[in-house]
Amino acid sequence: MATGASTASLAITLIDASKGLLPQGTRHSLICSLLGIRHIVLAVKKMDLIGFDADRYAAIVDAYTDFAAKLNFADIGAIPLGARMGDNVTSASGSRRRYQGPSMLQHLEEMDMESDGTGQPFRSSVQWVNRPDANCRGYADTVVSGQIKTGQNIRVARSGHKARVQRIITADGDLAEANAGQAVTLALDEKTDIARGDMLVAPDAPPETTDQFAADILWLRADPMLPGRDYLLRTGQDWTQARITSLRHRVDVNSGDHVAARTLQINDLGLCRLATLKPTAFDKYNENRANGAVILVDRFTHETVAAGMIHHALRRASNIHCADFNIDRTARTERNGQHPLLLWFTGLSGSGNSTIADLVEQALFAAGRHCYSLDGDNIRISLCRDLGFTAADHVENIRRAAEVARLMMGAGLIVLASFISPFWADRQMLRELVGAEEFLEIHVDASIETCMQRHPKGLYAKAKAGLIPHFTGLGSPYEAPEHPDNRLKTGECTADQCAEQALHMPRAKGIAC
Repeated sequence: MATGASTASLAITLIDASKGLLPQGTRHSLICSLLGIRHIVLAVKKMDLIGFDADRYAAIVDAYTDFAAKLNFADIGAIPLGARMGDNVTSASGSRRRYQGPSMLQHLEEMDMESDGTGQPFRSSVQWVNRPDANCRGYADTVVSGQIKTGQNIRVARSGHKARVQRIITADGDLAEANAGQAVTLALDEKTDIARGDMLVAPDAPPETTDQFAADILWLRADPMLPGRDYLLRTGQDWTQARITSLRHRVDVNSGDHVAARTLQINDLGLCRLATLKPTAFDKYNENRANGAVILVDRFTHETVAAGMIHHALRRASNIHCADFNIDRTARTERNGQHPLLLWFTGLSGSGNSTIADLVEQALFAAGRHCYSLDGDNIRISLCRDLGFTAADHVENIRRAAEVARLMMGAGLIVLASFISPFWADRQMLRELVGAEEFLEIHVDASIETCMQRHPKGLYAKAKAGLIPHFTGLGSPYEAPEHPDNRLKTGECTADQCAEQALHMPRAKGIAC
């Protein structure tokens, strides 16, 4: 078994001499490499269990050194340990046989550690805005890197606003300068729009600020990482909504090789591309660890699901800009004489999604409404023909359909979408994307037994025979809505009755049909 404990630039990797180098040890070393740790102490423990076998010790050290050759460590110091009698822990041991190096304690005391970041450009993330006295507005923060002096110019990374530092305030009085690691309150010479999470930086060495970047992600959750899901992302003191847009590769923890993959499982490492709701200020992790580290948090449970190390901004983020047109959504809404609306029909395959959506569209069309139907199968035949039916594919399928529906609503249309959409999180994303006032979640509720009886395509039979391994309801879960805007019991009512029931809420919103 192996484990790692690290400081800012040192990691101690423990390897059981009786078991040798295991995947857990290589995984921790890969993580150390990604974290920018450059000094490794290889502690080969339980040497007393193998009689301080020098050949066995040498083989373990050679195996680890060969593996770590591509991880860019500055140095690896190996030490044989026998903790039961304290061999080589705090002092030299008479049992160390051919080992002539220092004890663990001596080695740690003599190591030449890396710098503390004072030579890096000034970075400080605002924790809160305070008023130390009636005449002062201050920004409390901890200096992340570099140093700051009174009279020095600073810049707000995201907005670009500049100001001059008037005072550096601490509990023990004002300072002339503050260095990395010090908690201070900065008072500026002019009123500037600065809020919690904003980053104050050196004007001549600003960080990158963008809404798309690549990062190494360590997945920490039991549920797999699914590209397309929304999370909360934290950099420094700043929080924003973020999405993993794609997984470029997974890292094989045994070899360090890059492996093609669609998802990450718990403790997996992978290079991902992320997009944030608002521009995020950061440095590359290998240049500034404190300002290049991120965490991802579940938006609903507030569970930390991943830790990340930013590689670089994506060039496409600076090359694409949203175009504005004079004819906007409001103008189209007035011209059409109706408010855009998304009726999202969700339910098991065979529950009647498409049938009921078709009947509702007919009623809307007959009443002169401008509407369009998006059907799950039709979207998969065209826009999503490259996707399968894994959980990751389901998420991406719904994300694409949601963006199409949003564009159609921008044209002032009433959109009817019939998709299985099995995951609650994706339907919640839909509600937030288009706005709760314009989104109606309609659960077409039928038992799986009913769906299997009426299914015209024979897909359930194929799924039970193992021909469709990820079929929703059998090989893949369906998370039924607990509180939908409308629930249609298709096992108890006819399709026409369900369609009439589905029209109640559009009518309640003033849409004649």
